[in-house]
Amino acid sequence: MVETCEGLARFPQRGVARNDIRPGLRLTHHKGRTVIAYAVDAGARTVAVVGVFHGGQDHEAALSIDGED
Repeated sequence: MVETCEGLARFPQRGVARNDIRPGLRLTHHKGRTVIAYAVDAGARTVAVVGVFHGGQDHEAALSIDGED
């Protein structure tokens, strides 16, 4: 999984944008059932992993701002 996260630095736009959950949030998958949530700061040229969710964990609820749906 470390390799997948490190790969986001080279290809930060590869995930799916999920602005409906949180502005600037992107999601990608690792080996099928793991979701990696991250945000890209183009100005600082950085990628921040904000969460890793396995199996059936409710990543949308965990990542939503202030419990908004």
